[in-house]
Amino acid sequence: MASSKATGDKIDRIGVGFRTRWLNDERLRFISQIGVEDVFVDVISPGYEEDAFPDAIESEGVEHLELSPDSIPAVDELVGLRERFADFGLNFAGIHSLHYGMYGAIMFDQPGSDQQIAAIETLLRRLGSAGIDTLGYQWNPRGVVPMRTQTDAAVRGGATATRWNEADLEAIETPPGELERSYSEAECWEYYERFLETVLPVAEAAGVQMALHPADPPVYEEIGGVPRLFRGVENFERAMTAVSSDAHGLKLCLGCFSEMGENIPAVIRRFSDDIVFVHFRDVIGTVPDFTETFLDEGNFDPAEAMEALRDVGFTGSVLLDHVPHVEGDTEWRHRSRAYGAGYLRSIIEGVYRS
Repeated sequence: MASSKATGDKIDRIGVGFRTRWLNDERLRFISQIGVEDVFVDVISPGYEEDAFPDAIESEGVEHLELSPDSIPAVDELVGLRERFADFGLNFAGIHSLHYGMYGAIMFDQPGSDQQIAAIETLLRRLGSAGIDTLGYQWNPRGVVPMRTQTDAAVRGGATATRWNEADLEAIETPPGELERSYSEAECWEYYERFLETVLPVAEAAGVQMALHPADPPVYEEIGGVPRLFRGVENFERAMTAVSSDAHGLKLCLGCFSEMGENIPAVIRRFSDDIVFVHFRDVIGTVPDFTETFLDEGNFDPAEAMEALRDVGFTGSVLLDHVPHVEGDTEWRHRSRAYGAGYLRSIIEGVYRS
């Protein structure tokens, strides 16, 4: 399952990737200049200018968005974006995440689920036709619990980062948003496995790998009457074996497994055949109280984690995902991302030399 790449004389090995929505020339030059190779984007609607695929939910304050096959970018748009990346020496590595608006109804077998399935199937086929082989997704209900309870926690040198502290969370007793009732875990597994049975054959035919991300934060068997399926190692094993398919794997978020208190090299070895791409980030502490931080200050040893990825034969992308905000940084945190990219490149170089 581990993805691979080889360009020109470059040996086939782990590379550094970035996730970004904004794709103006300045940002693409910056990404290329600091040694990043792979770019992952989000997809919501067709067409792009500065923002790859404008997100109506964020930019217009829309609370819910039902997507249809007509809202998926055309193959020539995806090819055009891939070629634009290539002009900067970058690889269009895949779609980072499906937005909740593309699968929210599917999660709970609500009206509109057929339309959302059709949109995802259309996206898979068009990605395959455009030569883009990765589609990341999450399976977390929107609006159930905030991702973090604090956004300005102090870390090294006064840099700021996000924190989760269960003690700061107000009680949530009722289903959130548009849900009218509570759901059992058995129901949610049934809907999820039905989703896999439907879309994975389409992904296989298209030559696209789907990559599942953990719940973040990985807390609660359920909250507000809604189970959070992907909160632990055993649940991921079930997800990877529920429907046998080479088109299904993990967006292996080391930060989430670190939040769980797991041994990171052991997790990498356990899921070695299922890793599509990696979120290489870390935290201090574990649930119920943790803070995101710099890679060299977290729970796990970054070099040991990278060695484990090398040892299992992973040759795909490692992404910083979240980073602290440092002095003089931008909203996107250019300075912190540059530091992180250099740190990852150094570790990668080191593990191959050793």
